[in-house]
Amino acid sequence: MAWFVLIISGLLEAVWAVALDRSAGFQRLLPSIVFVVALALSMTGLGYALRSIPVGTGYAVWVGIGAVGTALVGMIALGEPAGLPRVLCLLLVVTGVIGLKFLP
Repeated sequence: MAWFVLIISGLLEAVWAVALDRSAGFQRLLPSIVFVVALALSMTGLGYALRSIPVGTGYAVWVGIGAVGTALVGMIALGEPAGLPRVLCLLLVVTGVIGLKFLP
């Protein structure tokens, strides 16, 4: 259950990061509300997951999911560059996250 919560919390990290960008410095109400709610849920889930997952592994997985998710949203929906080197770098992050889960 902790790993499931950690994955959802990582996805929520991407949500709050994108909402923060869309809030225009907290000048837009809806993205600002999404930011606060997603941030609170993401942190709460991370805290729950860290009760049974080592902090180094849990935090790295949470950040990795959030970073990759945010970068993908930027590339797919926000018009950020999506060249091969950037995609390969994201695959390296994903490989590292998977390694943290399955390697001793």
